[in-house]
Amino acid sequence: MSAPSVLVVGCGDVGGRLAKQMLADGWQVSGLRRSIGHIPEGVKGVAGDMFDSRCPDTWPVAAPDYLVYCVAASQHDQAGYQAAYVEGLRHVLSWLAERGQQPRRLLFVSSSGVYAQQEGEWIDENSVTEPHNYTGTVMLEAERLALASSIPATIVRLTGIYGPGREWLLSQVRQGYRVTEEPPLYANRIHADDAAGLLAFLLKADAQGQALEDCYIGVDDAPAALAEVVAWLRQYMGVTHWSEQERVRRTGSKRCSNARARALGWVPQYPSYQEGYAAILEGKG
Repeated sequence: MSAPSVLVVGCGDVGGRLAKQMLADGWQVSGLRRSIGHIPEGVKGVAGDMFDSRCPDTWPVAAPDYLVYCVAASQHDQAGYQAAYVEGLRHVLSWLAERGQQPRRLLFVSSSGVYAQQEGEWIDENSVTEPHNYTGTVMLEAERLALASSIPATIVRLTGIYGPGREWLLSQVRQGYRVTEEPPLYANRIHADDAAGLLAFLLKADAQGQALEDCYIGVDDAPAALAEVVAWLRQYMGVTHWSEQERVRRTGSKRCSNARARALGWVPQYPSYQEGYAAILEGKG
């Protein structure tokens, strides 16, 4: 019996990490992105533009067993989000239909930005989604498109991804970043390796016959107040100075639960910000 195959649409940071994990598990992996020069070694590159309705010439001849839609908007406004997450997904679904290809499952990578809670509430997959901005609204539209397709679909709502190359908070702390302590501003995180790891876990679980829910939240075990995280990083990094002003970029405050993914058997490699940021600062992850 041949190994399962997966096509990762948007084979960038998280998608590339996922591709490497699936290769290590013996899967056949293809990765689609505009430029395939940075596709991981061993992954079959598919050069394609999701903004173009025409199917790429190098689209796989054989139907992939699994499709992961894991793109990142290159233009950060409503038009850019609409093009990347809704129109891009619509194009990919049409390319599959044109070729009569029917993957076993579609994983659509979404965002916890679909939740608008601001009082530190605990959030799970059944919590109300009433986003107050275009990013969450567009993501919900894309989620509905995925779930309404002819392919069994699972939505994976990732929280704030950090890791090598995603070090905004570290750079801010080095500059003396201040955060209001009261009321606590809760933030949710997942290391990029764990984001890819959750996707890989779901693919393998489905391939082994486990029943998947239609939605999972990707987050570590320990949502924490931003002031707590900054205080820990200051001590770890030996930062003693403060900036003159408080600078808080975010306004939401909620605590996301990974209980559903945990119940399926997933375990994050970096259970909290402490292990994750320590690995980055020590050059290990």
